[in-house]
Amino acid sequence: MAAGLKTIIALSFVLAIGFLLVILSSALWHNYLPLVVVATYVVAPLPNWICGKCANPDDFMENAGSAIVDFGRFVTGFLVVMGIALPALLAHCALIQYPAMAMSIVGGLLIYGTIISFTMFFQEEQDF
Repeated sequence: MAAGLKTIIALSFVLAIGFLLVILSSALWHNYLPLVVVATYVVAPLPNWICGKCANPDDFMENAGSAIVDFGRFVTGFLVVMGIALPALLAHCALIQYPAMAMSIVGGLLIYGTIISFTMFFQEEQDF
C-alpha cells in the first residue's frame, strides 16, 4: 500500500485535532492534569517497536511466538488502557471535570490511532 501526500495530510489533520482536544480539555477548565494522557499515548508504541527489534528476525518458525514480542504487546496494551483509565480516575476523584475527561479520552485515542496508522502506512517491507 503506497502512502502519499494525501495520507500524510490526513494523518496530520487528525493528530492536530487530537492534540487540540487534549489541550482544550486542560485549558478550558484551568487544570492541566489531562496533559498526562499525551505522554502515555506517545510512549505507548515504543515497547512494541523496541521488543520487535529485539526479536530474532531470522527465525524460521513465524508462528512459534516470542516472549519478548508478547511482553512488548502487553506493555503497549497497559499504556493504552492507562491513557483511557487515567482521565476517568481523575474525574472520579474530582480532580478534573467530566467534560474534560471525555475530551481527553477522545483526543488521546485520536493521537494513538494516528501514531498506529502512521506506522502502518509507512512501514517498509522486508526483502529476502
